[in-house]
Amino acid sequence: MTTVDLPLLPLGRGSDPLSERGVDCPGDLPPASDPDLVERARAAKEALGEKLFVLGHHYQRDEVIQFADVTGDSFKLAKDAAARPEAEYIVFCGVHFMAESADILTSDDQQVILPDLAAGCSMADMARIAQVEKAWEALTEAGVADQVVPVTYMNSSADIKAFCGRHGGLVCTSSNAETALRWAYEQRGADTKVLFLPDQHLGRNTAVLDLGLELDDCVVWNPLLPGGGLTEQELADARMILWKGHCSVHGRFSPDVVDELRAKDPDINILVHPECQHEVVLKADHIGSTEYIINTIENAPAGSSWAIGTELNLVQRLARAHPDKDIAFLDRNVCYCSTMNRIDLPHFVWALESLVEGTVVNRIEVDDQTEAEALVALERMLSLPSKLAADD
Repeated sequence: MTTVDLPLLPLGRGSDPLSERGVDCPGDLPPASDPDLVERARAAKEALGEKLFVLGHHYQRDEVIQFADVTGDSFKLAKDAAARPEAEYIVFCGVHFMAESADILTSDDQQVILPDLAAGCSMADMARIAQVEKAWEALTEAGVADQVVPVTYMNSSADIKAFCGRHGGLVCTSSNAETALRWAYEQRGADTKVLFLPDQHLGRNTAVLDLGLELDDCVVWNPLLPGGGLTEQELADARMILWKGHCSVHGRFSPDVVDELRAKDPDINILVHPECQHEVVLKADHIGSTEYIINTIENAPAGSSWAIGTELNLVQRLARAHPDKDIAFLDRNVCYCSTMNRIDLPHFVWALESLVEGTVVNRIEVDDQTEAEALVALERMLSLPSKLAADD
């Protein structure tokens, strides 16, 4: 994550507050050493034709997103790739777990490519399969595992999705987390517990605000502590076992900034992602997935004012697209997702030009067993009566 201290950032009226302040955006590329880099990307994309399909996540840099055939959240993009069987090469401008999901959902004839293998996800990395397996052993020893249904957020590795598949659980997105949890609580009777991976904030917000659980019904499993730092009695009493993980961007937003913005503008609308801390979500006017945030701003009346708690690349893009609205970033810092920003134009051009030359670089492949078990968890989600247009 890349940050720099600034005053609260008004991004509306189509302005670029960073350039107005003489600030170089952290994470932005310096001027390209090759002035023809954009043209090289266009030429390589044209040469590959229908063999290539480029996916661009909403949090990507503008210099990359301009070459995307489709934009969206990770699950939507993975499904879009699966719907293009004629595309031999799927170049995913996102992070590693997203490319894994695309590989799981696409055919064996399609090859998924991540332009920079260092583009990971700190949240997904907070739940390693060895840690989760060890936690399950501890839950078994505590005598509660038979009551537990594991649910993992889409923002997790393929092996965590596979773990949920083989233990009777499923995957959820931020737009269908409520439906997924309601399904989970029907699986083991009245004593059902949920192990929610890897984002504690999405799990807590959904459990309390959507399902009506109490905060005391939720406990946090810390994989770095013996027994998760919990007693057997705490596990026995819990309804929701939250993995100690979070998004490094959404976890930064704080309730005091909400208060500060409201003091300056009582009419401001606070719009946040459910990965934000519970205290922030409680103070928000609107809560929802990335697609929900985009749609809310698109449908907002002219002249309305907004403070948005999500990744800055997207907030800036929304401000430029809607100059008739006042849009602020819900933080005192410029804060990009540093791993998303690793997919830059040089890496993108390298990946495409390598394909033109007949070399597949940075292919993401999920092994057959993991893919099969992860697909079970994904298919359970797909069977839910829920809108699945958005996820992270």
